[in-house]
Amino acid sequence: MRKSKAETAETRRRIVEVAAREFRLKGIQATGLNDVMTPLGLTQGGFYRHFASKDQLVAEACTQAMDEVVGELEAALAKKGAKRGIAPLVEAYVSVAHRDTTTGGCPLTAMGSELAHADTQTRKAAAQGFDDLRDALAKRMTDKTPREARSAAAFALAAMIGAVTMSRVIEDADASTTLLEDVRRHLGSI
Repeated sequence: MRKSKAETAETRRRIVEVAAREFRLKGIQATGLNDVMTPLGLTQGGFYRHFASKDQLVAEACTQAMDEVVGELEAALAKKGAKRGIAPLVEAYVSVAHRDTTTGGCPLTAMGSELAHADTQTRKAAAQGFDDLRDALAKRMTDKTPREARSAAAFALAAMIGAVTMSRVIEDADASTTLLEDVRRHLGSI
């Protein structure tokens, strides 16, 4: 029996959602199609009814994950309300909670080096996500010209990504947390 277009779209959405989680947890190369399809009760063969290749899935999962991160950070800004500048974004991103969320959080911190070697479509998705995050930071920098804000936001975001990535690499919990605190403090001066 054929599935309706709505059912097919829902299955595809669920595949992308699981893939985004698995890629952030294990990495792109270490995640096989069975790692994505089996939790959904689907077969690897069924994958090709929805996607032409794993690369296509990686690009869509990256886009979905980046949209999720941007949405979460904008929600954090809305909650903080009165706080101006980039501090609420920095606090939400450069945090122990983000560091410890291995199946969620920003794909740039979880898969950055793999994204750099990915196909063009995936790199475009990751770059667009970076741009969206940078723009979210830049529009909060009301004391700077648009060009200065964009430059400062790019610097801040690169530091934020690097801090979370390295905090996951560092095995000593205290040193990892100190790194996050140091970066948040330094970014507070931007």
